[in-house]
Amino acid sequence: MGKYLKLSPPKRGSKITVAKNGQLQVPDDPIVPFIQGDGISPELWRPIQEVLDIAVDRCYANAKRLEWLEVFAGDRGNEVYGTNNRLPEDTIRAVQEYKVCIKGPLTPTNNAALCLDSLLREHLDLFAHVQNIRYLDGVQSALKFPHGLDIVVFREHTEDVYSDVEWKKGSPEAKQLLTILNDDLAKKLGKSVRPDSSIGIKPISATATKRLIRLALEYAIKHKRKSITFAHNGALMRHTEGFFRDWGYELTRKEFGEYTVTEQDIAEIHGGTPPRGRIIVKDRSTETLMQELLLTPEDHDVIAATNLNGHYVQAVATASVGGLGLIPNAHLGAKAAVFEATHGLLPQPEAKVDQNPTAVLLCGVMLFDHLGWKDSAELITHALIKTISDGKVTPDLARNREDVQTVSAREFCEAIVENFEEVRKSRVRQAMKRVASNMP
Repeated sequence: MGKYLKLSPPKRGSKITVAKNGQLQVPDDPIVPFIQGDGISPELWRPIQEVLDIAVDRCYANAKRLEWLEVFAGDRGNEVYGTNNRLPEDTIRAVQEYKVCIKGPLTPTNNAALCLDSLLREHLDLFAHVQNIRYLDGVQSALKFPHGLDIVVFREHTEDVYSDVEWKKGSPEAKQLLTILNDDLAKKLGKSVRPDSSIGIKPISATATKRLIRLALEYAIKHKRKSITFAHNGALMRHTEGFFRDWGYELTRKEFGEYTVTEQDIAEIHGGTPPRGRIIVKDRSTETLMQELLLTPEDHDVIAATNLNGHYVQAVATASVGGLGLIPNAHLGAKAAVFEATHGLLPQPEAKVDQNPTAVLLCGVMLFDHLGWKDSAELITHALIKTISDGKVTPDLARNREDVQTVSAREFCEAIVENFEEVRKSRVRQAMKRVASNMP
């Protein structure tokens, strides 16, 4: 990649690489770029980084470690590189070179074309927006029984409404397209589009659909998830969203037949009982799926969706488990992955130390999972859940709750680390019980 203008990569550490078959080759000392984010002070980032480092040390001792490389974007980009450098070339090149990045939120702009997160995703060809949405014990929820909600949503992030192909009413392009459409539709279907319409096009391709669903199926197999659901509105939009569903089934049969079974085959061939070890493949209209996530959330596991449908599903599920501050994001592509907090910024500078670090911590969990460091991912997850359920929480999680201790972000992270040992002991006890139960 050559030299950077303002970055100084660590002298220790190795690069993550991608093999010809697309598999990550992860060294024991990967260099991990991070973007602190706007409104995220060093006082918040440092304890998060410490939790991640300590989790690796507790699980792998000296065998593994992270080597951090700070890269800059947003306000920090302007500070380091000068005005109009909110997304420096150095940052893009570093994520391309080291294959991963973890980041806090960046200040949104009114100009969608200048959205830093969108520009970063476009430069890196990050086509899948992935959210792991699960209920954490102790968090207030609008649902009476939220515990069954534990889903991973794979949302296509380059097509559908996200493609931004549209023209306003009265523009030359809209008029030209309306003329073509109305001539063709009137002749073939007896339909027309009103002449005072704005026009948008929602492309859904076999290429983008299959690479997203392939990624979702690979995840489901790797993590032994129980089902995958294709979310669509194919009854109304047969040749776009309907084909999203159909291409999903086609890919499943062709590439993953030995690992999966369709809901229809379970009913017609297997007598209503799914074969042991097979992932159930099904589809739902988006409105049906959102109702089932509220009423019977345990019926769904991995979800693959077009852009707009995925946005609706993510929004409903996120609200059901307590809000954006608890949800991590991953943007995945063939050659890079960016893990970022979902929540926005706190406007009050004095409140930064009280921000909830959960979303960024869970981004670290998704990073570890991406690297194949499962032990560290599980250690942080269970220690985080224990900390919240024990009632030691940041101010946003303390609202309308009694018998809780409100703590700063650093104190929250310190409590998570303190719970590492208890979590490890509990997991050992559970493992011993499983071994004992299998003994003759």
